Amino acid sequence: MPRHVRTTDFLRAAGAWLAAPVLAVAALGFVPTMPVQAQALPDFTPLVEQVGPAVVNIRTVERPKVARNGSGLPGEIDENMLEFFRRFGLPIPNQPAPRGPQGGEGEGQPRGVGSGFVLSADGYVMTNAHVVEGADEVIVTLNDKREFKARTIGSDKRSDVALLKIDASGLPSIRIGDVNRLKVGEWVIAIGSPFNLENTVTAGIVSAKARDTGDFLPLIQTDVAINPGNSGGPLINMRGEVVGINSQIYSRSGGYMGIAFAIPIDEAMRVSDQLRATGRVSRGRIGVAIDQVTKDVAESIGLGKAAGALVRSVEAGGPAEKAGVEPGDIITRFEGKVIEKSADLPRVVASVKPGSKATMQVFRRGAYRDLTVTVAEVEPDRARKTAERETPAQPTADSLGIAATDLTDAQKRELKIKGGVRVEAVDGAAARSGIREGDVVLSIDNTEITNLRQFESVVAKADKSKAVTALVRRGDSVNFVIIRPVR
Repeated sequence: MPRHVRTTDFLRAAGAWLAAPVLAVAALGFVPTMPVQAQALPDFTPLVEQVGPAVVNIRTVERPKVARNGSGLPGEIDENMLEFFRRFGLPIPNQPAPRGPQGGEGEGQPRGVGSGFVLSADGYVMTNAHVVEGADEVIVTLNDKREFKARTIGSDKRSDVALLKIDASGLPSIRIGDVNRLKVGEWVIAIGSPFNLENTVTAGIVSAKARDTGDFLPLIQTDVAINPGNSGGPLINMRGEVVGINSQIYSRSGGYMGIAFAIPIDEAMRVSDQLRATGRVSRGRIGVAIDQVTKDVAESIGLGKAAGALVRSVEAGGPAEKAGVEPGDIITRFEGKVIEKSADLPRVVASVKPGSKATMQVFRRGAYRDLTVTVAEVEPDRARKTAERETPAQPTADSLGIAATDLTDAQKRELKIKGGVRVEAVDGAAARSGIREGDVVLSIDNTEITNLRQFESVVAKADKSKAVTALVRRGDSVNFVIIRPVR
């Protein structure tokens, strides 16, 4: 008859067997760890309840004039799609303008839809400038369905911020957050009216900060679902504070593809404060056209790292010229702020009050110089042009083959330069580097060129086995060209 094993003996033996591997692992110096407990997904309901009442729907109306030819097929574009066409640069199909009783202006027609949020209890509302641009009438609908005709206090196309005012009081308003505390990976939500679906809530995370998209402001990138109609609505952090204004999306199809951009609220508030005070935005300018500094150029001229803004040209009689800035200078600091990339400079300069003096540091021919400039004001009709960067021209490569002549006094006066030589013919490495006939060589390896004899002397002393960096003027712009020897 088989022997029965007592339960206690079995459990004792099993425990010893299970403990053996753990003891062995411990003997080898490894300590077993407990798995990291997964964090629960956030609950957004308190945020929506807290912030939702301060988010508004914005409808715009325009009163089109009668089409002169009176032609056109019947039908109209749904108002939810109008903002879609305008925002993403798509042509708006021709729409027949309805005739008024006397053949004059037609009745107001829906133009577009967007979002916004209440800044203060007395009826100030913030939204995007493109939401209200060109509108004859702006209608704000509150969360409680009350409607108000709004007046536009001011609109700034450059930052895409607009400030509206409605005649109401005691409104729920939104709290302003600190963008500097915002972290990549942090949860955020958007509330708005995509396709006129009011009070729609979407959520995601901050994908990047200070994203340079070519616009005037560095934008917050998120993966929050943003669609036409969300424009102007708030981007909200987990503390219930607005940290941005949802403004753009990146898309190949016209719809949401996982990349959205928001205007940082600190920048938007600076614009809003000026709009509220004066109805317009005043920005500083110094009168330079700039480009990026490449790694090759930075190393070849002794700058070290690729940073700063390369001055391609200086406006005649402008603030920078009066301060002593020259084409080829690299602006590395402005008002104590480091210029890491060329896009930083227009933003920093714009924040300086026009008429005030500002300090700047430039790198010129191997040395740093401190200059003082009196900042001028960006003129409204040239606001877009003055701060936009030229398309970066990539330095090209290869070693000398330049036939040059001295500049005449008349040429120097015309070009407003003191020295340099004119390229009459180019061959070999210089030609491959991109230098052309008619270019003016201003310096070689940080040595300023005064005349042809000195140019030939500098070239003769250059190490033929190493790349030569030439500062070249073409038209009104200058750029560094690296001429590399043939290998």
